[in-house]
Amino acid sequence: MNGLSTAFILVGLFLIGGVYSFWKQKLPKSLITLLAIGSAMCLVAGVMRLEVWN
Repeated sequence: MNGLSTAFILVGLFLIGGVYSFWKQKLPKSLITLLAIGSAMCLVAGVMRLEVWN
């Protein structure tokens, strides 16, 4: 696991926390959806950069 994949995974988990927080605050669904998509993209990028796939 290198530094960049770790950073992507941590940012993705941080954004998931933001999605949960925004959901509890009843903020607009479009904002929550955009944040969730960004979180999923960060997590997928981090997992795909892991060296176990080589």
